[in-house]
Amino acid sequence: MNKKIVWPDGKTFAFTVFDDADNHLDSNVNNVYAFLHDLNIHTTKSIWPNKGKGAPICGGLTCEDPGYVDWIHQLQEQGFEIGYHLATYHSSIREEIYDALEKFKKYIGHDPYTMANHALCKDTIYWGPARLSNPVYKTLYRLLNLHKDKGFLGHDKTSDYFWGDYCRERITYVRNFTFKDTNTLKICPFMPYYDSKKEFVNFWYASTEGPKVMQFNKAIEPAKIDKLEEEGGLCIMYTHFGWNFSENGKLNPAFQKNMEYLAQKNCWFAPVHQVLDFLMEQNGKHAITNSERNMLERKWLTERLALGST
Repeated sequence: MNKKIVWPDGKTFAFTVFDDADNHLDSNVNNVYAFLHDLNIHTTKSIWPNKGKGAPICGGLTCEDPGYVDWIHQLQEQGFEIGYHLATYHSSIREEIYDALEKFKKYIGHDPYTMANHALCKDTIYWGPARLSNPVYKTLYRLLNLHKDKGFLGHDKTSDYFWGDYCRERITYVRNFTFKDTNTLKICPFMPYYDSKKEFVNFWYASTEGPKVMQFNKAIEPAKIDKLEEEGGLCIMYTHFGWNFSENGKLNPAFQKNMEYLAQKNCWFAPVHQVLDFLMEQNGKHAITNSERNMLERKWLTERLALGST
């Protein structure tokens, strides 16, 4: 599946971002979104509906913090998508997850279109070794203990943390593998895809590695943007805008410069779910093959080995 995508509105390539909710404070994220809006780059901002009851794995604002939902509604009105980053910033049991999904629908007006796991929560779905299906890769992952398996149980029907049926009923797209290449579509040209080995997810999507500002900037430096444009490709950036994209009220200079350069290009900017909906129209509801799955898992695991983490 290597056909060239004809992007909407005569655009030559596409770019979007799924921003995980980690470390989001008013002081370090709001001006990032104001900057993106000024550039007419509207992406996906994930949220935690519930305020945690315990120590955060990695915290930040939630929908129960004063003024947060009003700000989220402002983002929606501007054209940003609101995604789901699990129930809150630490592990949640089934009843708490149901409550969070109900709150999401109340606040946002619909169930989540897109989701990403919050890495070390026990209610993550198909996380840790369960991200992999190939038994050799799964065993290697466990032996190397790349991402300490503390019991990731969102897909385990016997667990109090199980919510796989809710995920299947209410969420369309879930993020799994992230890669170094700026052109996410070149690595995973058949996304969004269904994987029969992971019954509780409707469709998966891949992303480009950019968790913090340094990696993000490296992925979108002008030469790589030019290459992405030449390839007619798509970048779905995985990031956390809460990590040093803005400090003391000032945007990171390299981030600002790179995004301004990108904004001048003939690029289609749309939230993640709109991009994935468009790709599904082009590719159909693709069911991943064994060879495609092995390719993704092998490449992802190889890159994890080089980085020493997931």
